Amino acid sequence: MIRTLVTLIGFACVAMGLLWVGQGLDLVRWPADSFMIGQGNWTLRGATLALAGILLIWFSRRT
Repeated sequence: MIRTLVTLIGFACVAMGLLWVGQGLDLVRWPADSFMIGQGNWTLRGATLALAGILLIWFSRRT
């Protein structure tokens, strides 16, 4: 059960991280009034979160 929960959290982190990267690079304009659109610092934060999610998924599947 813990493995499943960690995997789900990992996928959520990857999805949210990719959204942040898209907004930071001004590729995703949703929601239209988001303060993150076109802000480069959100690109780095999103990439970090996505990488953390990938690591969570990898560690949960490894054992």
